[in-house]
Formats: sequence, structure tokens, C-alpha cells
Amino acid sequence: MYLTVLGCWAPYPAPGGACSGYLLQKGETAVMLEAGNGSFSKLCRHTDFCNLAAVIITHLHPDHYMDLFCLRHAIAGAIDRGERTGPLALFLPKGPQEEYERLAGLTDAFLVNAIEDLPLVHLSKDLQVRRSRVGMMQLEFALNLHPLPAYAVSVECNQSKMVFSGDTARTAALEELARGADLFLCEASGLDKDIEFVKKGHLTARQAGELARDAGVRRLVITHFYPPYDLNKLSTQAAEGFGRPVALAKEDVRYEV
Repeated sequence: MYLTVLGCWAPYPAPGGACSGYLLQKGETAVMLEAGNGSFSKLCRHTDFCNLAAVIITHLHPDHYMDLFCLRHAIAGAIDRGERTGPLALFLPKGPQEEYERLAGLTDAFLVNAIEDLPLVHLSKDLQVRRSRVGMMQLEFALNLHPLPAYAVSVECNQSKMVFSGDTARTAALEELARGADLFLCEASGLDKDIEFVKKGHLTARQAGELARDAGVRRLVITHFYPPYDLNKLSTQAAEGFGRPVALAKEDVRYEV
């Protein structure tokens, strides 16, 4: 399984960059994870959007879903031209209700799957997930701690496991979901000085490292960068928390899981 970074910035992109967006690929299965501002253009560098099997949105803040409207027009046009046979599966939370209903109404392009309606599976006392499957990939969604309904995502395929934190403060569920992951893609929304500011719904870089360490992940890639920040400082603090080197998410870079 391969992970390609389409966008890594929040809540707005750095010049020439894009907000949250990632491409997961295994064989003929391709899934877009997040669709933040600018991510659709980056997606088109790496794959034909007609071949997407699904798109996953972890929560309905604009820097995570705004390019769904670009994707909607692209998919609807491809269906009209006979280049695609049907709508694209879209996984997203039900709230906020107004935003959910707006997106759920785009039936010319999307077949909506509300995460809250997926089968519930109890994996441990600290972890219950909503589960689904797309092609070769098993998806598990764990509820996050964020101002809006939000989820972390585990993607497993052929013994490989990638976990994306989404936007969240630290939770026991996220630690369990990330347990033993081959690659943990984790938000690092601030430096040590920002700990009070982020505590209601985000992680600092050091907290991301500590979480990855406690979950026993094999490799940590941090993402969700505030453009004015020095990425080297974020990387240093994350590595201090992890106890090992970490990677900074870089747009157009492909990682093997």
C-alpha cells in the first residue's frame, strides 16, 4: 500500500501548497483521504480521478473538505461522458447537519456513507470503531476529540496498517487505533508553547511524538502544519516525544506502508 501526500497545511495552504489531502493506493484500489483546499489539483498529478474508489472526509472543517466541490464536478462530468460508470463512495460524519446535508445532496457524483451509520465493532474496552471496506482496504473509524464530529482512520491491506489521526486532542481510542501501525500519519498543529491553545481539539508536535511512542508505531509522519511555523522546530519536538527520527509530510512524496 502506498500513501501520497497531496496537501499538508492548515487552516490555509502555504504558497503553492494545499490543505489536508492524501492518496492511498493498492493495486487497482485508490482512495482519497481528505479533500482540503488545493488537494484536487495535486490529486490529478498522481492518478486519474475517474479511477477513485472512494473519498474519506474525517470532519467538516473547510481545510479538510472544500475540494469536494471540485471533485463533484469532475466526477459528475466523467459520468455524463461515459468515462465513469457510477458515483463515488463518500465517507463523512453527519455533522454539522447543514454541511452534511449539503454534501449528501450531491448525488450526481457521490454515494454518501455516513460514518455514524457504519457497523459498530468493539475492539477493546477503550476502542470501538465503525467499519467498512473499499476494494482491498479495510477501513476503521474511531471517534476523535474535536469541536466538530471527527474521526481518526485506520486503513489495513495485506498485513499493512496505516493510521491517520485526523484532527484531535489525545484520546485512549486513538492510541489503541494506532497500536503497532506500520505508518502513523499524525497531525502536529503546534509547538510546545501552543499546548493550552490546542488542547480542546489538536495535538502539538511533541504530543504527536509521545502518542506514536506509546502506541508502538513503526514510523511517524507528522502533518497539518500552520504555514508560519518553522517545520524544523516541529520535527525536532516530535522526534523528542517519539524518541526516534520522524518525517515531515511533504507534498507529492510517496510513502510505502
